[in-house]
Amino acid sequence: MKKFLFILVMCAGLATGAFGVGAGAKEALKAGRMDEAIRLLRAATQERANDAEAWHLLSKAYLALERWDDAVKAAEKASSLEPNNSDYHLWLGRAYGNKAENSPFWTAWGMAKKVRQEFEKAVAINANNVDARSDLAEFYVEAPSMLGGGKDKAAAEADRLAANDADAAHWVRGYLAEKDKDYGTAEREYLAAVQSSGNQAGRWLDVASFYRRSGQKSKMEAAVNSAIAAEKKSDGTLYEAASILFRAGRNFTLAAKLLRNYLKNPASDEAPAFKAHYLLGEILEKQGDKLGAAAEYQSSVELAHDFQGAQTALKRVRGQ
Repeated sequence: MKKFLFILVMCAGLATGAFGVGAGAKEALKAGRMDEAIRLLRAATQERANDAEAWHLLSKAYLALERWDDAVKAAEKASSLEPNNSDYHLWLGRAYGNKAENSPFWTAWGMAKKVRQEFEKAVAINANNVDARSDLAEFYVEAPSMLGGGKDKAAAEADRLAANDADAAHWVRGYLAEKDKDYGTAEREYLAAVQSSGNQAGRWLDVASFYRRSGQKSKMEAAVNSAIAAEKKSDGTLYEAASILFRAGRNFTLAAKLLRNYLKNPASDEAPAFKAHYLLGEILEKQGDKLGAAAEYQSSVELAHDFQGAQTALKRVRGQ
């Protein structure tokens, strides 16, 4: 009888996710079913207030929905519960950064200091956290010295990255050169990052983004095509490639095709399905297909009813 009761307790625990965030919440988040993901993650944090992973994933969901205040609160909770988790501090820094970018100047100024502090904590906890060190280097490039920025600091981060991740180091050096308007050096560094990475699609997209920013549209399309053709792709490659094309106002037909292919099996929480539908809607609207755009915006709202961008766009194309 005791053994039987023990099995029942174990099963109940697994069913409710008592030993960690359930697979259902993670899958919903990865697939971009944001309403479902938030419902499950809220339930997890209510049942287990000390579940740091649930708070962390909830923060990422709120970030995707552009609910900056909620994202910050959830990320703060996750990092307070597990203060030695490098990734939690990284994502808290990102949450602060997004809130700063969407806040009045006087709020953003104070928030920027928190961004730097969290990125520095993430690196101090795990010196090999490449994403954290790359984000910290980017902050150093962008921020004025009074907020702790400095290109010399970014260059030092590139040197530290070079020991374990050469392509990330090349990217930082390319970004530094681009900010100094040394576009020749920037191009060489970004291309060196592609080579060091073993021809990864993500690094080709970095090259494409550089060409877009520097107005080299033909080279940008070629880099996008190289990313699509690369063997080493991330789950969100097609979405990111389509986004670059859309932002550049180029080849909407290809961008729409990439998104439709991605939406057959969306599998990246950094390229959630609701945003892919929204982006496809924007492309179709630019092409004059209001009915098609409305259908995509509606699909986006059905997955994430709190996403204001899709709600506004849907009303616009319906003439409301």
